[in-house]
Amino acid sequence: MSKIINFIKSSKLELDKVIFPTKIQVKQAFIAVVIVVAVIATYLALVDLLMSEIVSTSLKA
Repeated sequence: MSKIINFIKSSKLELDKVIFPTKIQVKQAFIAVVIVVAVIATYLALVDLLMSEIVSTSLKA
């Protein structure tokens, strides 16, 4: 039982050391992730469109 109590006390001490991000930091990170995902998705869509166009053109010939 003392091991469990010691574990909980240690966990609380470690949790006090954690620096949580501010609201502004979370918002900035969210915006950055959305922009990066949008850019990558656009790039992949264009590559897919180009490849499908190449394949359909080579099949017609």
